[in-house]
Amino acid sequence: MSNLRDLRRRTRSVKNTQQITSAMKMVSASKLRRAQDAILSARPFAKKMLEVLNSLATRADAAAHPLLHVREPKNVDVIVISADKGLCGSFNANIMKKAENFLNSVDSEALELHIVGKKTRDYFKRRAFNIRHEFVDIFRDLTYDVAGSVARPIIERYSDPESEDRVDAVYIIYNEFKNAMQQDVVVEQLLPIEKLEFEKPEEELDYIYEPTAAEIYDAVIPRHVEYQVWHALLESAAAEHAARMTAMENASKNASELIEKLTLTMNKVRQATITREILEIVSGAEAIKK
Repeated sequence: MSNLRDLRRRTRSVKNTQQITSAMKMVSASKLRRAQDAILSARPFAKKMLEVLNSLATRADAAAHPLLHVREPKNVDVIVISADKGLCGSFNANIMKKAENFLNSVDSEALELHIVGKKTRDYFKRRAFNIRHEFVDIFRDLTYDVAGSVARPIIERYSDPESEDRVDAVYIIYNEFKNAMQQDVVVEQLLPIEKLEFEKPEEELDYIYEPTAAEIYDAVIPRHVEYQVWHALLESAAAEHAARMTAMENASKNASELIEKLTLTMNKVRQATITREILEIVSGAEAIKK
């Protein structure tokens, strides 16, 4: 059985760890609240904007803009979004598992990755995958320009089908925020823009373009792709904070249970020590009497 000094040291160590996990939980809860508020406040406008952009993009002639061209997916790019840090439960592991399974199922001549987050970067660097771009430490100051820096190189490569460096299909993998307890890994096709199904009354819609359809397509359709990446980054950021908050809460509870067990064991050891000392005193007194 451990002595009291070791038990006190272990208890003190667990209490220090519990203070850290509790602090991390509060920080993550605060960040989650801000991230969740940002998503909820932006969703009504974002949903309608995406409907308009999708409607415009999917109703247009495939030859109207390079991003609407559908080609045989010989060269495929995949954007994988994870966290830069750990201590968030299975958040990063779920992304890596889903991404690797998807990558192994892709039938293409060339497959390249665009990695967002240190965890997936370190994971895929140890495996036989070609990483084209890395984006790390972007969640410290997440802005729309960050989404643009991720999306623009892909848009440029997709827009030039004659280039030897062209890409024929682009997918994005990220954690979608459901609630504080649930985050789902999703795989979405970013390019080419998928044809959407609209309700019958909306099929009668027609657009009057000003100044010209080509100029509007050049401005709106790339913006649509950038916004899809921006939306995925926001979802991933909120999901990461939720996963870390839950993980730290569970860690704090486990620390409390461990402290209780250590305290109970420490009391038992103390009682056993006191009992042994009393027995020694009584035995010594009896020996003196004899």
